[in-house]
Amino acid sequence: MQFSVYQQSHIGGRRVNQDRMGYCYTRDALLLLLADGMGGHLGGEIAATIALQTVSAMFRLQARPYVKKPERFLEEALLQAHHDIQAYAATHGLPEIPRTTVVACLIQHNCAVWAHVGDSRLYWVRRKQVLACTRDHSHFEYLLERGRADPSERNTHPDRNKLYNCLGASSPPKIELSQQHSLQHGDMLLLCSDGLWSTLPETEIVHRLATSGVVQAVPELVQMAAAIGGAQADNTTALAIAWQGAAGTVDADALNVISTQMLAEDAVSSTIVAGDPLPEGSDAFDEDDIEKAIAEIREAIEKSSQLLK
Repeated sequence: MQFSVYQQSHIGGRRVNQDRMGYCYTRDALLLLLADGMGGHLGGEIAATIALQTVSAMFRLQARPYVKKPERFLEEALLQAHHDIQAYAATHGLPEIPRTTVVACLIQHNCAVWAHVGDSRLYWVRRKQVLACTRDHSHFEYLLERGRADPSERNTHPDRNKLYNCLGASSPPKIELSQQHSLQHGDMLLLCSDGLWSTLPETEIVHRLATSGVVQAVPELVQMAAAIGGAQADNTTALAIAWQGAAGTVDADALNVISTQMLAEDAVSSTIVAGDPLPEGSDAFDEDDIEKAIAEIREAIEKSSQLLK
């Protein structure tokens, strides 16, 4: 199994970067993860970190050296992440349960399958064409399905960022799974937060990936989105791979190529660090931070509730 990979995140105009990304791989399986935290200062950061830690920990246990039931794994891992976020909030006495969106992709035997909750996206690109893209769990997509919005409004509609599905909410998440898709040499998979896709048109994202490759395209896209957003820019995060195949020749111009063939059957490599999701010193909440977190989470809850009316 061989692939090129690159990941980057930009804090934008926010006080805290609540996006998290990472990947893990064994000899025969690769897991890509990205989460975009919601819910106020530090709260979303905690939820996003727990989501990555939980899913990657379950991957370590089940990828021996590949996951036997990939769809079931993704569904169970994201649901477990949801429960772990709730348990962490209860154990640490958080005033509200933090929330996060998440997108996860599992690749093995030259096939990819992915799952998502919320509006963190996955794009599957082949030769300047988008073969698949996840459907946001937003009010806009809800309206679109019912013929009450037009597809041309996808990047401009005021409800495109209003979510009705996430990890950490009081109700269980609705996890959307893809079918398994066969990958070809040169296929690219991009996972990104809404800080990227809501700022840049899909044509620009695809053009950069197809012409520059992931190592150059990812930092370019992240920096472009941050520059366009300026002082109001959201956290912007992207993780992308270019698939080189299960074995064989690697493109001559390919950079950051990882080959897993020499890994032991029980070995796992990961960019996701296990441990307590709170960074050092972050338990020193002051009263203003807590009040702000509560206000922002309640606002998110109210917006979500309105979608059900």
